[in-house]
Amino acid sequence: MQVVISQISEAQILVYVIGLVLFLAWESLHPFFSFFRSSGRVRASHIIKNLVLGAINSLVIALAFVAMWVAASIWAEEHSWGLLNQLSLIGLPPWAHAIGAVLLFDAWTYTWHRLNHRIPFLWRFHRVHHSDTKMDVSTAGRFHVGEIILSSALRIPLIVLLGVYAWELLLYETIMFGVVQFHHANIGVPPRLDRILRTVIVTPAMHKVHHSRLMVETDSNYSALFSFWDRAARSFRLRPDPHEIEFGLDQFAGPEADSLAALIKMPLVRSDRSAPGS
Repeated sequence: MQVVISQISEAQILVYVIGLVLFLAWESLHPFFSFFRSSGRVRASHIIKNLVLGAINSLVIALAFVAMWVAASIWAEEHSWGLLNQLSLIGLPPWAHAIGAVLLFDAWTYTWHRLNHRIPFLWRFHRVHHSDTKMDVSTAGRFHVGEIILSSALRIPLIVLLGVYAWELLLYETIMFGVVQFHHANIGVPPRLDRILRTVIVTPAMHKVHHSRLMVETDSNYSALFSFWDRAARSFRLRPDPHEIEFGLDQFAGPEADSLAALIKMPLVRSDRSAPGS
């Protein structure tokens, strides 16, 4: 298992770097919004700040949680704990186990994301992600380390309850983050292609709505990888012209709220509302 985990971890890094370079180039050549047309320095500062947050989060996960995920997975498999492990005892093939793991974890990601909008304590951390007024591919990793610690810790019992192998979780994370980079990127996809793609995965047109300043739009499109969770839960929403969308949060609209120090301290700032969906 360690060999497989090591290989997937290496693939994760490769997917992240390729996605970052690809979408940064796409944004440079054909940006959907002209955020940085007048200043390359402002763009560089924005990207570096978001990448620093992402690097901190990746380090915390690698040092504090991956080993616990692996241990939980091994324990669950050895004791036949969890839904998928129980199904394996009655003939569930390995390929179906892997597909089931990806689907179940993506359903959890949808649920967790929605909870971050509903529960005021969680929203304090999640505001860091939504406060970005210039959403681009670097926003994909712009999360407060507190949110990452909470979500990573919750995955330990979830691995046991679902009977998910650690390599399946890492595989899901690899695929999911590639799609997350895609739908956060400051790019536009031809409407017809976007419409076809969003029957299965989350697209830029879909996720731009989620980052809108309008609360009714912020409280929609919670999916990360597969888009059908929003349709099933009736939280799917589109804007006829995404160019009209304004990103960010009114409470944190000024440049002073977007420094690295301000983002790290943001959960301590009292919110002017309890949570978007409350």
